[in-house]
Amino acid sequence: MAQWMQDKVVVVTGAGGGIGRDIAIAAAAQGARVVVNDIGTSTTGEGIDAGPAAKVVQEIRDAGGEAVASTDSVSDAASAGRIVERAMDTYGQIDGVVNNAGILRDRFFHKMSVDEWDAVIKVHLYGSYFVSRAAATHFKEQERGAIVHMTSTSGLVGNLGQANYSASKMALVALSKSIALDMLKFNVRSNCLAPFAWSRMVGSIPTDTAEQQARVAKIQKMTPNKIAPLAVYLLSDAARDVNGQVFTVRNNELFLMSQPRPLRSVHRGEGWTVEDIIEHGMPALKASFVPLDRSADVFSWDPV
Repeated sequence: MAQWMQDKVVVVTGAGGGIGRDIAIAAAAQGARVVVNDIGTSTTGEGIDAGPAAKVVQEIRDAGGEAVASTDSVSDAASAGRIVERAMDTYGQIDGVVNNAGILRDRFFHKMSVDEWDAVIKVHLYGSYFVSRAAATHFKEQERGAIVHMTSTSGLVGNLGQANYSASKMALVALSKSIALDMLKFNVRSNCLAPFAWSRMVGSIPTDTAEQQARVAKIQKMTPNKIAPLAVYLLSDAARDVNGQVFTVRNNELFLMSQPRPLRSVHRGEGWTVEDIIEHGMPALKASFVPLDRSADVFSWDPV
């Protein structure tokens, strides 16, 4: 059986558990040498523990693969640079990055503190930028590389109480497209993946009502190992023509997600006044308004 990641070196951030762990293990099983990065914090970003990364490294080695641990934080430029240097110092190259590290500080927008906003943005958005930027120098020199950014339907569609998380995840789509455009001439690809899976990150969802309990029961059916095959594919040379796209994995379903494009237009040769917009422009556009959906409204059927 072909090993699609043979001789590749990949960095997977937030790989001490959940989706990141499964991606790291799957990449190693396909022949990759993996830098397993995780600082071992709680889901809200507190504490440091080298244990989770070391445990995943041992799992990979026990299965006959190659891996080293990294416990540097993605949320600081110098620290993120050390994650990439860990790959270079150990294996002499870097071929792929999975920006998976994340934390949650859920709060309704009108109650959200500056610290709650900053903490989430720094890990998800700044962290993805810092690691990608550090890797980009090597990708350019090698004229090859692939980046997978973990986005979320909380940003792509919407969700309650996650303005910080949603904003960072939607920003990642723009960051990914910019990287794809800027680095195309160096054979560097950048794509986004929005996973549905049960992990520590979603384990804090309330289960106070029957509706909430039913929602969690559905999510628990969607295990992290369902996400790994697409992530590994996007890192591999088999995906050489896949660039600037946004995908979703929901149990056994794969989706290609839309990206913003014009839906409808109206024209007035002499220009628009406020009155014209009230009487004509907005009524004509209103039929195509995007509803205030949440993720669960769009993905309303049970996982299959």
